[in-house]
Amino acid sequence: MPKAPGAADLIGVSADETEAAFYEALQTGDLERLMACWSDDEDIVCVHPGGPRIVGHAAIRSTFESIFANGSIQARPDHVRKIDGLSSAVHNVLERVDVMTPGGPSQAYVLATNVYHKTRHGWRMVAHHASPGNQSEVQEIHEAPQVLH
Repeated sequence: MPKAPGAADLIGVSADETEAAFYEALQTGDLERLMACWSDDEDIVCVHPGGPRIVGHAAIRSTFESIFANGSIQARPDHVRKIDGLSSAVHNVLERVDVMTPGGPSQAYVLATNVYHKTRHGWRMVAHHASPGNQSEVQEIHEAPQVLH
């Protein structure tokens, strides 16, 4: 009987599976699995909330290694907006992050944009840009504001 594919087997099958593997790796603090989601291209880019632009595989790996030294990141994607093409995909995500505060556990929100390219190894992340969100769920604006002139 063939073995059902595990989550590790799904990295690269689609942008959605790569994204799921990325967030699972964040939640488990699995650096190898997280880096397997990234393209090998040296022009890949990562921006953590409020941080500088980090360029290249080694630099991105180093930042996540430092982050995981303090534990995993309990970030879960929510309210995903997608633009999918034949060889690229852009996902805008509201990340719900569980954080421990002196008053007990609470949630914070981060707005992230994840960009994926279809490579010879399958779908891989080429950019992750995260910005701080509000403490409450972020509202979306669907209509242009009316200007009175």
